Amino acid sequence: MVVRNALSPAAVTDPSADGSQKTLSARDRLLQKIANDTNLPALGSSVSRVIKMASTDDEAVRNLAHFILSDVALTQRVLRIANTVSYRTASGTPVTTVSKAIFLLGFDTVKTAALAMLLVDGMSGRHAQSVRRELSHALCASIIGREMARRAQFKDTEEAAIAALFKNIGRILVAAHDHALYTEINTLVDSGSMTPAMAATQVLGCSFEALADLVLREWNIPESIVLALAPLPNGVLRQAKARQEWLQQVAAFSATAARLLPNAGDTAQEAATKAVVTRFGGALGLDHAKLAQLFATVEQETRILTSNANLSLTEAEVGATDHAAPATAAANSEADDFGLPSELLMQQEDESLPLQVTARHASGKPVNARELLLAGVHDVTQLMSSGNCKVNDLMLLVLETLYSSLGFRFATVCLKDIQSGHFRARIAMGENNVERQRGFAFPVASARDLFHLAMDNDADLMISDATVPKIRDLLPAWHRALLPDARSFIVLPLVFQRKQLGLFYADRAHSAPEGVPPDETALIKTLKGQVLAALNKR
Repeated sequence: MVVRNALSPAAVTDPSADGSQKTLSARDRLLQKIANDTNLPALGSSVSRVIKMASTDDEAVRNLAHFILSDVALTQRVLRIANTVSYRTASGTPVTTVSKAIFLLGFDTVKTAALAMLLVDGMSGRHAQSVRRELSHALCASIIGREMARRAQFKDTEEAAIAALFKNIGRILVAAHDHALYTEINTLVDSGSMTPAMAATQVLGCSFEALADLVLREWNIPESIVLALAPLPNGVLRQAKARQEWLQQVAAFSATAARLLPNAGDTAQEAATKAVVTRFGGALGLDHAKLAQLFATVEQETRILTSNANLSLTEAEVGATDHAAPATAAANSEADDFGLPSELLMQQEDESLPLQVTARHASGKPVNARELLLAGVHDVTQLMSSGNCKVNDLMLLVLETLYSSLGFRFATVCLKDIQSGHFRARIAMGENNVERQRGFAFPVASARDLFHLAMDNDADLMISDATVPKIRDLLPAWHRALLPDARSFIVLPLVFQRKQLGLFYADRAHSAPEGVPPDETALIKTLKGQVLAALNKR
């Protein structure tokens, strides 16, 4: 990201700002530090990718689940959020898959949480207290923005939460890359002589909004979000006539309200609260009672999300001077009989086998796979009974359950493509999933290889060691070329009334001598049966 070339002095300097060499140097020094931050381009690419995932797209849940699963830390935090008391299902069943988390929390909630955590990972670690405070405000603002979107008169308002999240990205960048400038700006604001906009322009030579505009455009963030971050006119705002104006109002209101929330109800905040209601009330349909209700709604969720994003502030930090500017000023600015080796067939139920304990086998398979599979069966059953079950979402949830519960490194579901006469991977996750999904295809015409034999006989297979000669001889050339290091894998044919629909496949790079015991087999068959039932209804 070549920030220095993209932002010329003429483009960002307020005509009334001091054009001294000191001001230019301060601005140029900050821009150079931002330009030299090698993490920002990757952060921007990830942020842009997530923002462009639309909830109305049939692929949305799958794409979001894939993105989250590609980051172990992000996966863990999303699952922690879904398992908090506020979000846990009435049955109290733990949420073990990202797909279920998306169904439970809602697409937009998980999307915004993922964006916030990307921002946290990309910006934290430098001048921790100040950056954490700014990031905490940004996350709180995004939750307020989402609540406002739920009450909006306009359609497709989910962008409000994203715009609110990035409203103070300029402040975050300054706090992370030049803390001396950040402190200088705050000192001017704390003195009461300047608003944040005035102080930023004097110290940086440009406003926080101009800095945000530059960076977000470099990240290829949609224009509607960038425009929503522009400053509003001073004074009391009128009700928006268009969606874009409303987004701008909500982004500004959310950022301002986020700074009031930590001290909501304090006597000292009464004047600031009154100023916010006066400025935004008429435009957004808010009064003191509605604002208090809004704070009550978002407070607990903010606490949960900031905690899981490692942004919780200590009492001392909460009580410290909030260098963000007084709220009043801010308010204005997813068997050999069959021709197959008998050891490949999964065993049937034998309830005498003992349960396993939580740990991992050398292959990577969790020792408590049974419990994880059981939770997955429960999740799938809930989804199917919800009345909102789409076959693609169901297949994604089953695939993720198999992938995570059995410790695979790559997993896919293939379906028959009648036009091309091939079975092709439709959904994939795990290591190199995009490339492997593209190459995972084979002709429908029957052949004597492991995949066709499995489907011809409707036999669920578990290959513990793919290097054994009689197994290796059954592997087709395309599989050996695409996945040469696959050492253990499963094949679960999707066959209904002798009609071959496709199969589930998942593998590991290590052999799995532990195999698949009968209790796990029964659960795997249940998962597959649920998908077959859904496919049969189409």
